[in-house]
Amino acid sequence: MSKFEHALVLGKFYPPHLGHHHLVRTAAAASNRTTVAVLASSVESIPLADRVSWMTREHSGDEGVVVLGDIDDYQTDYDDNAIWEAHVGIFRSVLSRRAIQEGDPASAAVDAVFTSEDYGQELAKRLGAQHVLVDLDRTVHPMSGTAVRADPMGRWTDLAPATQAGLAARIVVVGAESTGTTTLSRALAEHYRTAWVPEHGRLHTEEKLIAAQAFDERAGIEDLVWTVGDFVDIAARQAKAEDEAAGAGPILVCDNDPWAATVWCERYLGCAYPQVTEAVSGRKPALYLLTDHQDVPFEQDGWRDGEHLREWMTGLFERRLDERGVSWARLTGSRQNRLEQAINAVEDMLARHFRYADPLG
Repeated sequence: MSKFEHALVLGKFYPPHLGHHHLVRTAAAASNRTTVAVLASSVESIPLADRVSWMTREHSGDEGVVVLGDIDDYQTDYDDNAIWEAHVGIFRSVLSRRAIQEGDPASAAVDAVFTSEDYGQELAKRLGAQHVLVDLDRTVHPMSGTAVRADPMGRWTDLAPATQAGLAARIVVVGAESTGTTTLSRALAEHYRTAWVPEHGRLHTEEKLIAAQAFDERAGIEDLVWTVGDFVDIAARQAKAEDEAAGAGPILVCDNDPWAATVWCERYLGCAYPQVTEAVSGRKPALYLLTDHQDVPFEQDGWRDGEHLREWMTGLFERRLDERGVSWARLTGSRQNRLEQAINAVEDMLARHFRYADPLG
């Protein structure tokens, strides 16, 4: 039988790292119920919802663990009783939320507080609980949120898969038919020695033709009938492949992405459909790279039908990228020039993407 009934683990988790997960699992192993309070301040640059999501996913298999988030914009001053009480009021509110959600408000109190900090003893006292100190000297997992924020790429292995996937810089190459998106994206992935996600729209087309030939063995690419559902499926498939690859390293390179399906839907069906847009809601990579149609000969490989639309498609991508309000760069010139432009754009993006605001003192 567990020693404690209800334990509290709290922190900024900015971002969550393996030391945090060790702390949570230590508490869960010794408690029937463990509430993890993710407490963010308004000045921090990793959204609270993301941190809650990453912690929830990582501890979904730990029995009794519930992760809740809240905003704590009070400064830290261990010598100020009023500030202590302000923080504790937020902690109690988080504990109350769990109890209310579970239909048992009387279960809000805790009998244990697990921390890896010197302040844990005073916090536990103010909550009427026992303090359990875990790895104060960081010998099990020698890391801290400060160290991870200072060098996230160098400390990548200190992060759990869900956090890696959330923090990874996703670079997406888009463009009209036969403008070198596959060639460029693969070369970029090789340059950064990282994972590459292929275009799933092409695979969907190939499989769609096989399905069409099950009805009529003479069917060709020109006979395919495209529907809204096709582009919803392509977006979902692309998203799944992207998310599965996102934990491979701090940089992920993709040939197209779920959002690109909305542009291709417009190309084939004449307009954008909300069903496709909704399928990619909330997904924004760190950088889009648009391959220009100029200086790239059109190569007919038996699957392409839009040579006459390449200039229009380039313009359509430009307009939609501007409307979306994302970072993007247009790649022109020779294959080598485009790769060099892409690398320069990525380096500029990386300097911004992995920069985090300081937490409240």
